[in-house]
Amino acid sequence: MRRRQHPRTTLSPAPAPSAPVPVPVPTGPLGPAVTGPDDVEREAGVARLFELHYSSMLRLAVLLGADDPENVVAEAYYQIYRKWRRLKDMTAAEAYLRSTVCDLTRTRTGHLQVARRHEERPAAPADETVASAENTALLRDDQRVLIDALQHLPARQREALVLRHWLGLKESEIADAMGISRGSVKTHTSRGISALTQAMEARR
Repeated sequence: MRRRQHPRTTLSPAPAPSAPVPVPVPTGPLGPAVTGPDDVEREAGVARLFELHYSSMLRLAVLLGADDPENVVAEAYYQIYRKWRRLKDMTAAEAYLRSTVCDLTRTRTGHLQVARRHEERPAAPADETVASAENTALLRDDQRVLIDALQHLPARQREALVLRHWLGLKESEIADAMGISRGSVKTHTSRGISALTQAMEARR
C-alpha cells in the first residue's frame, strides 16, 4: 500500500521589521522648550525696545542716582523679557520699562544708604566718587552742578523732576511710572522744584 505523500510546504521568509513608530515627546513644563511664533515675537519686540530706548533708560537711571545704572537697566530689560506676554503693545512695554527702572533705582539706592549707615567709616563725598566713562559722557559739563543738586533731593522728588523735565512725560505717565496718583506727582514736582532752586541758589 502506497503511502500518501503530503504536499511539501514552502515556508516564506519572515517579513522585514517595520520602522519603529516615533514616540511623541511631551512639551510644556516637563518637556523641552519649543520656539514658537510667540517666542519669536517676544525676541523681536525686546530687541526693538532695546534699540529704541536703551540710551534714554540708561540716562534715566543715571539722573535718578543709581550707583550701577548699567546693571539697573539690564535688570529692567530682563524683567520685561520675562513678562512680555502680559504687555499689550510697544507703548505699554516702554511704560513698564520706565517704571521698572524707577523702582529698581529707588530700591537699590535705599539699600545702599542703609549699608553706608552701617559702615565704620563715612562714605566718600559724591564729588569724590569716580563715575564710569560712559556715565560721565551722558552728562554735559554745564549740567554737573544741577545733577549734583538733584542727587541730594528725596527719591520721589528726584524721580518726578527727572521724568517731567528730562523725559518730558505727562502727569499721567509720571504717575504710572512712579506708581502714585497725579496729585502726588504735582506735590513731589512742586517740592522738588522748590528744593532744587534753593540748592542752586546756595551754590552761586
